[in-house]
Amino acid sequence: MSDTLKADSLSFFESIIMGVAGSAPGFSIAVAISGLLATAGDLSLNAVLIFALPMLGIALAYKGLNEKFANAGAAYEWTKIGFGKLPGYFSGWALLVASMVFMITGSVPLGTATIDLVAPALAGHVLLTTGIGAVWFLGIGLVLIAGIEITSRVQVVMSSIELSILFAISVAAFVRTAGGHAVNPFSWSWFGLHYSRGSFASSALIVVFLYWGWDVTANLSEETRNDRPNAAGNGGFLSVFVTIASFAAFTAATLMLFSLRESSGFSDNLIYQVAIAAGLGKVGGYAAALALILSSIATLETTMLQFSRTLFAMGRDRALPGCFGEVHARTVTPVRTMYLLLGVGLVAIFGASLMPSVASILADSVNAIAVQVSYYYGLAGLVCAWLYRSSYRESLGTFLKYVAAPALSAVILMTLGIYAISTFDMITRMVGIGGLVAGILFFRPGGYRRLAAAVSVS
Repeated sequence: MSDTLKADSLSFFESIIMGVAGSAPGFSIAVAISGLLATAGDLSLNAVLIFALPMLGIALAYKGLNEKFANAGAAYEWTKIGFGKLPGYFSGWALLVASMVFMITGSVPLGTATIDLVAPALAGHVLLTTGIGAVWFLGIGLVLIAGIEITSRVQVVMSSIELSILFAISVAAFVRTAGGHAVNPFSWSWFGLHYSRGSFASSALIVVFLYWGWDVTANLSEETRNDRPNAAGNGGFLSVFVTIASFAAFTAATLMLFSLRESSGFSDNLIYQVAIAAGLGKVGGYAAALALILSSIATLETTMLQFSRTLFAMGRDRALPGCFGEVHARTVTPVRTMYLLLGVGLVAIFGASLMPSVASILADSVNAIAVQVSYYYGLAGLVCAWLYRSSYRESLGTFLKYVAAPALSAVILMTLGIYAISTFDMITRMVGIGGLVAGILFFRPGGYRRLAAAVSVS
């Protein structure tokens, strides 16, 4: 066992692919855009674009921080350096909680899409759906344990097919609407700001969830080749633009092809509904199901990578038990973090099978995850602004890029997260807030190194 990950395993192109896979355009469109349409209505396209701005600000923060401190812990390590052990610990803990909740959010639609291919009539069966999702979850975990290079190759193939399907369906949808089959013609009013009082923050949280995941590139920075400057940071930043284009295209297509009443009910696979409405028939439907399966696998992989690398970095620092900070000699993978993830994840997935419907699982998970993400993204933005605070002396452009934009984005995200908490139901508050607060039970001011030393002496 050692505490060093396998260097030079990922190229710059693979880093971009990992960032796209982390945000999971296919998965996010399939399960979250309908919720956005139900919340923001005909302002959904505006929400996708306007709330992308703070996400780009945080992506700049990650780019700047990765340039200074490339580390598998990413936000955890940077926050610790900038603000101290306790904020750093909770930044890492928030990512761990968000990733664990996502094990449910990502596995359930994967089960649904699988059933859509073989027995569509059973797609609403919660126990069957979560059971199939759990099998996928376990299989993906075994691939990750095999090593990062195998994972990356699989990821490139899956994401390439997924993006090709999404592009083809979106083009077909726009051709269909241009041919006079639009239920609602394009309107510039979709870009307005007339949100209702309760919908603004809720819409923002859904969009935060949509874009979340590209930062996995930073968690893989120790394993990324330096064949060009700051490959991991630039890869994550560029991947955000790919997901913006995907989300905007499908949101616009949905607004034109369906009424809001119809589209807000497509919580299982919006891509499938768009493909059928675009006139692609059964072939389009099967392609949509395949895109959701591939995207769900891809985003589960990247989320597991984020979880395992963050827990590895925290174990290496003894912020959590040191056994997690070691890698397997043959696969050069932090396998103990994966064992923990698989065990807790399977329990959580089967616990979700007790909920009344697939839609309720997804809705509660999205909100709980978004609060965690707003918190640790916000901290990263503030840390970047703090560490680059003197850059105005050398370059105004650097100051605007790494201080002004990240700081403003951080304030926006954290304010939205705090406000949205007041609108949550009890279950979402327990997961979103309780999951974060529970981290205090495992925090040791002196770190686990001191605890381990005390145990060995006794």
